[in-house]
Amino acid sequence: MAHIAVHSDVELDAPAMVEGLPGLGLVGKIAADHLVSSLDLEYYAAVHCDGIPQVSVYQADSSDLLPPVRLYVNDDGTLLVLQSDIPVSPQVAGGFAECITSWVVENDVTPLYISGLPSEKDADVPDLYGVATGDGNALLDEAGIVPPAEGGLVSGPTGALLAEAGEQGVTSVGLIAEASKQFPDPEAARSVLEYGVEPLADVEVDTDDLVDQAEEIREARERLAERMQQAEGDESSQAQPLRMFQ
Repeated sequence: MAHIAVHSDVELDAPAMVEGLPGLGLVGKIAADHLVSSLDLEYYAAVHCDGIPQVSVYQADSSDLLPPVRLYVNDDGTLLVLQSDIPVSPQVAGGFAECITSWVVENDVTPLYISGLPSEKDADVPDLYGVATGDGNALLDEAGIVPPAEGGLVSGPTGALLAEAGEQGVTSVGLIAEASKQFPDPEAARSVLEYGVEPLADVEVDTDDLVDQAEEIREARERLAERMQQAEGDESSQAQPLRMFQ
């Protein structure tokens, strides 16, 4: 049965939740992993929703097994991070989105969903755009995040999450960063963290080493990126210009 099993005593205080599902450029994945490690977040809950394979994850220097999709929390319960070590199948993303969104509503959580927009640019600071559901536009205006310059869509599990938020009238924000189509993109993740997550979630994140260690991050994520491309191709979570379909 789909559910989220809490394993922490931290009480939530209307938190923002940063989503880190693997997608184009692994932007959300890299951003979420960096938040968990740099802020030393506590393991909060196991996510058991439709679309998540029945596998167990182990980490370096630990014999403990973990679920592949997990929630982490900061000490005061104002920040959650949805960390995923595997892709969620787009074919059953709807059930996954319903599971997550129901829990978000029950716990007064404001989700920040992350997607990469395919780009040929080689900019030091990739552009970041914002979309929203519910009252999310006010959050974007306050943070100074501009809307996309052209129409498009967000596909895959992240797109399903945004669609479900819209259907239920949930206040959510979608952060869309220009990112590499072929490789993990830590520069895009840095833009998401500095210009999106920091003002929206009211946190400070040290991102200096994120780009300094870009090559190390690329090597560590390369195998996952290849699996994403081979398994689902264009169905992974990403933002796409509508002109691609016209």
